[in-house]
This record gives sequence, structure tokens and C-alpha cells, in this order.
Amino acid sequence: MTSTFDNNGLTCDAFLGGNLRIWQPRSGYRAGVDPVFLAAAVGAVPGQSVLELGCGAGVATLCLQWRVGGLDVAGLELQSGYAGLARRNAVENKLTFEVVEGDLQTMPTALRARSFDHVIANPPYFDRNAGTSAGDAGREAARREAAPLAAWVDAATRRLAPKGWLTIIQRADRLPDLLRACDARVGDLRVLPLAPRQGRAAELVILRARKGARGPFRLLPPVILHDGAAHDGDRESYSSQIGGILRDGDPFQVEWR
Repeated sequence: MTSTFDNNGLTCDAFLGGNLRIWQPRSGYRAGVDPVFLAAAVGAVPGQSVLELGCGAGVATLCLQWRVGGLDVAGLELQSGYAGLARRNAVENKLTFEVVEGDLQTMPTALRARSFDHVIANPPYFDRNAGTSAGDAGREAARREAAPLAAWVDAATRRLAPKGWLTIIQRADRLPDLLRACDARVGDLRVLPLAPRQGRAAELVILRARKGARGPFRLLPPVILHDGAAHDGDRESYSSQIGGILRDGDPFQVEWR
């Protein structure tokens, strides 16, 4: 695991229309739109607490904190190099972010005694037993799971306060694994599919669930990311809703209930 990143191996990238500047490795795992979508799905309000499992360089939590002020936010990150970047990104964006290094399967003492109103996560998308490994160790750890999805959901559920909310973004083909991981401790499951274009199958899903709730499962109408049936040139084709999320930090315009 990389313990530190040299400045020459980093890029400083704009998120939320330049409102956030995020340092990331030039090679290895680099955050894209997925953590921004995760932040947009979290229904936090000022005064609440949020824990991000596997926070990486901090994009999801910092996007959420930029949109919703007055949050008490913490992150857990296995790789020390990415944990250091998350701390640096928080400082340079004038935001507060407590980042703890550790493994979610052996929760650090600093987090084990605490509970949160929201736990969020963007777990590795690929099954550890499928495909070939990435050449970069940081990218491999971020993209291919070391812990099964069930361990992520269990760790999140344990850290949730009663009636607290779990929010996870994941590949659509992993949805069966994600649903199996949600046991009787959580209910009110809501799944939001994200489809690239009208008439295309969803490639990502966002799951929201509530600890101690007993409401029925709901599959929500898909959100379409791009206008038009196909890419028609070298220009942005995001829908107005998605453009607002990516440029302005807007929340999803979704009736979650």
C-alpha cells in the first residue's frame, strides 16, 4: 500500500464546477462522477453526523459537506496515502474532515464507540474472484473488493444510530449481492437506478436503507444521465439534473419516500 504520494505524482482536479479542488494520484485510482452522485443522494441536514467508509481522497464527503454546512463528518480509509490526501483536500478546501486509517472489518477504536446519522460508501465495484488485477496497488484496492459487500453493509449498519440512513453507490450488476447483504437490521430499502441514456440499462444503482425501519422495498424510476439517444459530438450531454449535481452540488431530484 502506498503510504505517501509525491507531489509530482498528483493532479489537482476541479469538482462541483471548480468549487472544490481535489488532489488525486496521476495514476492509480482517480475519483470520477460516482462519489459526486453518492453525495447527491445523501439526505443529511445541518447538525447531523456522517461517516464515509473507504473515503479515498475524500471526494464524496467533501462534496456533501460543501452542499450541506454544519455536518460532523468522519471517514475511514485503509490506504494511508489516500487518507493523507483526504486530510489535505479538506484543509485546502477549508472544510473539516476527520479521517481515520484502518480496516472496516476490524473497526478502529476511534470509530467503534461512535454512531452516526448517516453512513455512506462507494465500495469497490468488482468481485475479488473475478477478472484480472489492476497494475497499480492503490487502484486495485479501490476497484476490486478485499472485503465482501456484506462486510461493508455490516460495518455501516453497526455504526448507524437508530433510524440512521445507509447510502451506497454500486454497479447495477452487483445489486443482488447488495440486497442480500441488507439483513433485518435495516428496512425502507430504496434503489435508484442510474441509466446512461433513455432506453439503456442502468449501469449504476444507489441504495438507501434505514436502520430499524420496516418499510417495504421500492425500486425507483431510473434517472437518465445524458440527453439524446447517443453521443453526438465533443460536448457535454448531461441532463439538466445531472449537470446541476456535477457543477453545483445539487441533490438528486428524487422522491425517495
